[in-house]
Amino acid sequence: MTFAPQAGQGRQEPMFNIPAIVVAIVCLLFAVEALRGTLSASNDLALVKALAFVPARVTAWFAMDDVVEHLKALASTGEEGARAAIAGSFFIGDGELKPWTALTYAALHGGWAHVGVNSLWLIAFGSPVARRFGVARFLALFAICALAGAFAHFVTNMYDATPVVGASASVSGAMGAATRFVFQPGAALGQTMAPTADPHAAPALPLSRLVSDRRVTAFLIVWFVMNFVFGSFAAPLGLSDAPIAWEAHVGGFLAGLLLFALFDPDRAPRLPDA
Repeated sequence: MTFAPQAGQGRQEPMFNIPAIVVAIVCLLFAVEALRGTLSASNDLALVKALAFVPARVTAWFAMDDVVEHLKALASTGEEGARAAIAGSFFIGDGELKPWTALTYAALHGGWAHVGVNSLWLIAFGSPVARRFGVARFLALFAICALAGAFAHFVTNMYDATPVVGASASVSGAMGAATRFVFQPGAALGQTMAPTADPHAAPALPLSRLVSDRRVTAFLIVWFVMNFVFGSFAAPLGLSDAPIAWEAHVGGFLAGLLLFALFDPDRAPRLPDA
């Protein structure tokens, strides 16, 4: 439902006005999850092996002997370690690099709850970014943040053979990019709204002023603390059956936050440095 602004009123955003590219990505993520539900267990494992990102598989490409020694050490830790080593050997395979998995892992998820949560966050934070950037720039940001997430997880878990899945790094990247402008006056979460302001074209906050903006600083602190705590303690607390790749979240978020200017349209205004 939309409402036309009356004379003297500011332009109002239509309710449930989600950009088409965000809707398309959400539909794709749900479609992939639905497709996996139709596959046999063996075929689903084959799909995960082909598309998920496995840090140890990258390491095996240039240091297979080290990976083998790591799996042997893991297998010697007991029954659970032995099962993990067998699973790791399966996902590593012959050590083929599979470079495409640094992107394709974002299309897979660990269940309906996982894809649902990522979709909700993408709608919330990806929508203002998509409206500001346009389709091509938004897709480029989505891909770059997925790559950044895979890289961050790799450098911190080089011998981990657990497959990484989910669009969380890309969604986190959209959050990072949104942080640069959604808290500014005239934007979606700003304290004031000018009568004729376009909330998606509010002046972007320079990197040099991030820590001087209390709302942005508070958001950054809460975001990093929540990701660290949830990523580190979700499994021990029984909140998740699988480990949370919080390092990938951080990599994607930082990419969106720090690379914002590369994707922001030239017409978008900038706040001056302090």
